Amino acid sequence: MAVAVVKSRALNGMDAPEVVVEAHLANGLPAFTLVGLPETEVKEARDRVRAAIQNAQYEFPARRITVNLAPADLPKESGRFDLPIALAILAASGQIPSDKFRHAEFAGELALTGELRPVRGALAMALATRAANRQLVLPTQSAAEASLASGVDTLGAASLLDVCAWLCGQTSLIAPEADAPRSAPDYPDFFDVKGQTATKRALEVAAAGGHSVLMAGPPGTGKSMLAARFPGILPAMNEAEALEAAAVHSLNGGFRSEHWQRRPFRAPHHTASAVALVGGGGNPRPGEISLAHHGVLFLDELPEFSRQVLEVLREPLETGHITISRAARQADFPARFQLVAAMNPCPCGYLGHPTQACRDTPDQITRYRARISGPLLDRIDIQISVPTLTQDELMQASAGEPSSAIRVRVQAARDRQIARQGKPNAALGTQEIDQFCQLDAAGETLLKKAIAQLNLSARAYHRVLKLARSVADLAGCDAIGNVHLAEAIQYRRQAA
Repeated sequence: MAVAVVKSRALNGMDAPEVVVEAHLANGLPAFTLVGLPETEVKEARDRVRAAIQNAQYEFPARRITVNLAPADLPKESGRFDLPIALAILAASGQIPSDKFRHAEFAGELALTGELRPVRGALAMALATRAANRQLVLPTQSAAEASLASGVDTLGAASLLDVCAWLCGQTSLIAPEADAPRSAPDYPDFFDVKGQTATKRALEVAAAGGHSVLMAGPPGTGKSMLAARFPGILPAMNEAEALEAAAVHSLNGGFRSEHWQRRPFRAPHHTASAVALVGGGGNPRPGEISLAHHGVLFLDELPEFSRQVLEVLREPLETGHITISRAARQADFPARFQLVAAMNPCPCGYLGHPTQACRDTPDQITRYRARISGPLLDRIDIQISVPTLTQDELMQASAGEPSSAIRVRVQAARDRQIARQGKPNAALGTQEIDQFCQLDAAGETLLKKAIAQLNLSARAYHRVLKLARSVADLAGCDAIGNVHLAEAIQYRRQAA
């Protein structure tokens, strides 16, 4: 009897728990049994592994083979275990040495020819392997992705034969260089947007402090155009943020090297389900709010989304993460996104339009706006009206200020926040608001009047203070003045 043990990684949310692949060869009729709670794609590894071993010119043992994936209570999915299963069988049959197994982990899907195909979740596995202080052997494409995580000894291989030759000491596997773009991300530019000075200012404040925004206005006023250009004025991503965002996209197999340090911009259609938005499934996958982590989630035509779908945004907007619970599994995903939403003022879209009459009744307008609940609206920091452009604004030859100039001011304001409190203003807690958002006597009087006249909730009160802090940071002021507070209060007025 012979036994071989190879280490690999599974995926459970953002975590990559260790999986021990054990292969046991015994006498008896030839059979291949796979145990350890494997799902369908893992069970199919038996046929892929058999063909890959034979096409790599090794002998597939004609014995009773039992492969165990431990721990047995952790569901195993995807083809990532093909490579460790094949190596464990070859080592158990004495065809390759096993001395390097103790200090390395392996993952990769095998083609029938023995070639290695990329797997999703390479970054999550790399981070877990770094904590375990082991080498990580992956398919070449996945290894390039994993190498973005610093401090990980990652090796790339093109085929099963390459890995076996490395284990036998006949060749070496190359550590890939991180294939990250060196040029700055190319976002659409605010220079293309004509007019809308007040809306641009509101978006600048939102970018500086990490606040959520709701824009309301008639069709054709540039709401979607402004939202698409919003990522271009956000502060540059640091390495930690870029790594977190890339790790989430890696879980879905959607990470691309050209997206490294580029703020995500997700714009799901209004027919998206609640599961598509927050994530889910038998093996929980991240949804749109997690794929927008450290980026922008744009919801166009906000009232057209299902009420149930919109309500799932309430907790992530407050906490910055989402917990997906199933009967047998629970997964946590980050969801620190900036919500940018757009809507029409009424079903026909022309309420308050200077030249076109609205066709809707008051009851239709009320029902349309009631699709967005009060608790969700209360969590949106900035609520502004986007007016119709005048003929002069529309026909002017020169456009507005470029995104690069706005981003310089936003970056300076964000740097002040990080130096002062270590986080953006939108993420401040109650005690931190009391410490960093203090008002003078005149400011307190103004805010009391605003609370009485606008019926602001306790949550809205705190959000006004955080907005005022962001306005003051843009102005380079240490103290919040009345002018900063007044601007913040205007942004909290519900968009008409």
